[in-house]
Amino acid sequence: MTEMELYKLWCEKAVDDPDLQTELKAIEGDEEAIKDRFYRDLEFGTGGLRGVIGAGAYRLNIYTIRRATQGLADYVNGAFENGSVAIAYDSRIKSDVFAKEAASVLAANGIKVYIYPELMPTPMLSWAVRKLQCNAGIVVTASHNPAKYNGYKVYGDDGCQITLDVANTVIGKINAVPMFDGAKLMSFDEGVATGKINLIGQDVFDAYLDKVQEQGVHTELVADSGLKVVYTPLNGTGNKPVRAILKRIGIKEVTVVPEQENPDGNFPTCPFPNPEIKEALAKGLELCKTVKPDLLLATDPDADRVGIAVPSPEGDYVLFSGNEVGALLFEYICEERTKMGTMPKNPVGVKTIVTTDIVKAMAENYGVELRNVLTGFKFIGEQIGFLEKDGEDDRYIFGFEESYGYLAGSYVRDKDAVVASMLICEMAAFYRTKGISLLQARDAMYKKYGNYVHSQSSFTCEGASGMERMKELMSMLRTDTPKVIGGLKVLSFSDYIASETVDFATGEKTEITLPKSDVLAFNLENGASVIIRPSGTEPKIKAYYTTIGETQEAATKLRDIIADDFKNILGF
Repeated sequence: MTEMELYKLWCEKAVDDPDLQTELKAIEGDEEAIKDRFYRDLEFGTGGLRGVIGAGAYRLNIYTIRRATQGLADYVNGAFENGSVAIAYDSRIKSDVFAKEAASVLAANGIKVYIYPELMPTPMLSWAVRKLQCNAGIVVTASHNPAKYNGYKVYGDDGCQITLDVANTVIGKINAVPMFDGAKLMSFDEGVATGKINLIGQDVFDAYLDKVQEQGVHTELVADSGLKVVYTPLNGTGNKPVRAILKRIGIKEVTVVPEQENPDGNFPTCPFPNPEIKEALAKGLELCKTVKPDLLLATDPDADRVGIAVPSPEGDYVLFSGNEVGALLFEYICEERTKMGTMPKNPVGVKTIVTTDIVKAMAENYGVELRNVLTGFKFIGEQIGFLEKDGEDDRYIFGFEESYGYLAGSYVRDKDAVVASMLICEMAAFYRTKGISLLQARDAMYKKYGNYVHSQSSFTCEGASGMERMKELMSMLRTDTPKVIGGLKVLSFSDYIASETVDFATGEKTEITLPKSDVLAFNLENGASVIIRPSGTEPKIKAYYTTIGETQEAATKLRDIIADDFKNILGF
């Protein structure tokens, strides 16, 4: 069908949501707006759906949600007997509506549903799947994306985002479902009344907090440390669980940013609710001027990521990168658990390929096996699963990725800002009792292991033309591979689709044993590197830069040179 034919079909059929009809009428005669909504289906990727909320096949709405859920239901009913699915949702626009639509479709397909009665963080979905022994899970969230987006992530029975094989099976099922009238449906209230839809109780929430608290290293020191915290949930799901866990470990002074305390999917004071972005912390930093805390914490809307800022001697607040927080936590956990004698035999840490290599030296120092995985926390969760199958999940001590995602413990299989917030506060409190600030701890880390600088650039490629541009850029880099970036020679080139690394000096090829992925890595002189990949969740192509210098300033200067040159190579 043409885009115009699809538009007319939606005008006729999409009558269950008045908001969609209003939008469809508003774009009548606007060819560009119609094309943007109907030129393709919203693609169910390796983890689920993510897109702009609105009318059309290339938007997130009750019909694309119903269709995806019917495909998931067909998979669950084909793979399991008496299947069950857990559901959670965040504070975003229509998250509660989409969650209930998904529950209704599953219930109509004879699948038992467990759904949280209020918004909850993504890691608590992973927890619910495992705790309630469900066959799958759904969380309605677009994580840290702007307000116009929402998403739908699917989890397997291990509490980890679904594997590539399962995703491909589910995609096949979804593609067989007609957009309209293809999904079975019952009312949410009927599902609850008949016991097909069950509300998750407080006991599951409390058991989750118990598991989080178990991951502490020196929680006994926190209460008397005098640590002061300013916290912002960025109008998301973190407020209740983060404050609850901080109270449990004895932090008495927690000041919440008032404008960002309550759930609000419009994010009125924070258009980009991403703790990686300085602007997202603006209200928190403003409050720090009067409260003068030891630490600013910010969790993203679905509370799987957390960012921090700490006071400097000059009186302002310094933001830490995800790499810095992750490395500090890794060092803290390794050092203190080693001293206490609580390190497991043959401990395992996990990081993604775009995450700081400073932890390689740390792992060697503490006798930790460090595993590198593809970008995406599900690959970290997968490694925990491998250990669990061998009855060795207690070997896992910590995993993280540069995009502000961290996990200690194996109780969930996704990044968890609740446990990360607890451990960051505990670490800050511990160092405070030693007369050391987190800034000093960071400087000591660089002095001990080397002056690493990491950064990431994102280049937005929206719409149909943007998707094509990303494909063309990746193809160009494969066929016309740069030999010099930022004045540094490219020593080797890794193509994760071709599964090989080529040494430019010798021509020797080495096999990459990780799963195939659209990722390219340029390994440069002096330990520098550039890695590039299309985002799996946003219309962006992402570049990651690593440099090492005699000082942080030297490493930063070199990073800037490399990043500027690579931007020119890409044509942005």
